[in-house]
Amino acid sequence: MFRLLGLLGGLSLATDLGTGAPLEESLKRAVVATRLAEALDSRQVDNGDVIYTALLQHLGCTAYAHETAELWGDDVTFVRLAFLTDATRARDLWGTFVGGLAGSTGWSRPRVAATMLTRGRKAGTEAPAATCEIARDASRLLGLPDSVQAGLFHSLTMWDGKGHPSVAGDAIPLATRVMHVASVGVLFALHAGTAEATAQVRRRAGSYLDPAIADVFVDRADELVGDLDEIDAYTALLDAEPDPVHLVADDQIEPVARTFGNLADLKSTWLQGHSGAVADLAASAVQRVGLADHVAAVRVAGHLHDLGRIGVPSRIWNKPGPLSAAERDQAQLHAYHSERILARVPALADLAVLVGQHHERCDGSGYHRGLTGAQLPMPSRVLAAADRFRSLVEDRPYRPALSPAEAGRRLREDARNGGLDGDAVAAVLAGAGLGAGARRPRPGDLTERQVEVLRLVAHGLSNREIAERLGISARTAEHHVQDVYVKIGASTRAGAALFAMEHGLLDKPG
Repeated sequence: MFRLLGLLGGLSLATDLGTGAPLEESLKRAVVATRLAEALDSRQVDNGDVIYTALLQHLGCTAYAHETAELWGDDVTFVRLAFLTDATRARDLWGTFVGGLAGSTGWSRPRVAATMLTRGRKAGTEAPAATCEIARDASRLLGLPDSVQAGLFHSLTMWDGKGHPSVAGDAIPLATRVMHVASVGVLFALHAGTAEATAQVRRRAGSYLDPAIADVFVDRADELVGDLDEIDAYTALLDAEPDPVHLVADDQIEPVARTFGNLADLKSTWLQGHSGAVADLAASAVQRVGLADHVAAVRVAGHLHDLGRIGVPSRIWNKPGPLSAAERDQAQLHAYHSERILARVPALADLAVLVGQHHERCDGSGYHRGLTGAQLPMPSRVLAAADRFRSLVEDRPYRPALSPAEAGRRLREDARNGGLDGDAVAAVLAGAGLGAGARRPRPGDLTERQVEVLRLVAHGLSNREIAERLGISARTAEHHVQDVYVKIGASTRAGAALFAMEHGLLDKPG
């Protein structure tokens, strides 16, 4: 058995990366939220709900990353600026948000403002809906209670009713209102100190924040956030969890890993389903090389190997041409980020090195450490070969998917040239089968055509583009899309993509 909070606390570093926050901001937000809940002295506050809602506030941070990158280039910077900005104040909106976007895009401020008023309006509606839906659905997949799911679904609400979903005041879950105040307090305490945190909470009271909870923060700011630079945030988080703590069995690590892997894959429509496919293929292959006792660990590592992608701007994963040297450096950091995150999770620390080596090569040509074969254990070699194969048989913005046969030929060539291990390649190709398997049952009572439509929706195609792709009318495509949404219980592209990944419906032959 292990503590779920310990696992999620470590993995929350991924959402820090995805929102451009300093590592451990989520941990510290959760600690401060529980302190604030205790300061309220109200029996209505469930500290268990508060700690999980605050820790996982940004669980849906990748839901609209692809679209944000298409519009602004750097989705991570965009999200960070959005949280630093008080959108109710024109001066702050112009100076912090518009000015920050002008700096990150290289555009003039008038151009940024014009884009916000035109193309940005659609994103302003779709992004909150997708973020809240993914946060709710992912927390359900993590096995968290309905109250936490509801708290996260309301993470973008505002006290005055101007957020999403459109509820106001006491209709917003109490755990969410506590989280909102703690979030602003911790954000600005880490950014500029306690005095600025107090000023920002006071300024946003009555618009974004519950004024009564904001008053408590203002009165006790020093004891709530004054020690954030000194505490061991991970230990403090575990100490703050109320009894009884949430314990789960060891075999529940894999579903948690799968969920976070799917969230990482939402960074780009080109990546959706990759982590789950690598996990399945690597687990099959490692057994074929005689390491049956490594199957469970390699499967979890497969789900989490690309977790660090969350911290890399989506425009890099979406780029149709060659990466610049700077972009390549950013992309290659994802393996380091994945390793660093897992190293902080006691239940997963043994996998950190394995995950960090998934782009290493036996001849020393890989990254991020340039290791050679003698330094790479067989599970690492298998994971590297599985990741390489799956990447080749999946579409990328710079090339179409290769056939399994061609991908196999390239892996064998890599082995002959000394990059990949020959036994690992043979096991991966045997696990891939290089042939059509049995048809997978379709969840949600979806028809074959609806599965086609779901895949296209997940890939970001509009109703008109779906109609053109399938040779049907736009109205028929719209009906198919709405039927799919109803059957799977989703309302956004990101929600549809998460469902498709969870049920393996984006997988390609091989």
